[in-house]
Amino acid sequence: MSNKVDLSTFNNECYKTGGSLFKRCLWFILNKLVIRSYILPSSSFKIFFLRLFGATIGKSVVIRPGVNIKFPWRLTIGDNSWIGENVWIDNLESVQIGSNVCISQGALILSGNHDYKSTSFDLLIAPIVLEEGVWIGAKAIVCQAVTIKSHAVLTTGSIATSDLEPYSVCKGNPAKKYRERIIK
Repeated sequence: MSNKVDLSTFNNECYKTGGSLFKRCLWFILNKLVIRSYILPSSSFKIFFLRLFGATIGKSVVIRPGVNIKFPWRLTIGDNSWIGENVWIDNLESVQIGSNVCISQGALILSGNHDYKSTSFDLLIAPIVLEEGVWIGAKAIVCQAVTIKSHAVLTTGSIATSDLEPYSVCKGNPAKKYRERIIK
């Protein structure tokens, strides 16, 4: 067994994007020109193209400028949710965003990572679920295989590497509960 990483042995053939090369290329262009655009700040254009490419998006969703979405066909967003400026949804696997969810500026939603123990640095992917009423603070990170349960808060700059309890306020790296969320 080798005790060194050898990236020349990396093999991603088992990963399926879920879209043809043409579809992925077309999406890459539209994502750059429309979704990430500061010129077209309207959510309605963004939502139209996301739905056209297979995203499921509810009513009254707000998508701010600078948002980057890897694969819309792996994205679900519920009603009344807000996606803040410069959010990156790197959805190599399914990302489900419930209703009334707020993802603040610069947050990262990362459904993929690499196995640092593997000599070939294998790809690890798993779904992410943000249940109803969740708030992801600015510059926070949600990692693969994480469910943030109903009305939980991940504070600014924190990193969720495991599930967060409902109505909890969590902070740090890795994020830990430090109080209850009480909504008045």
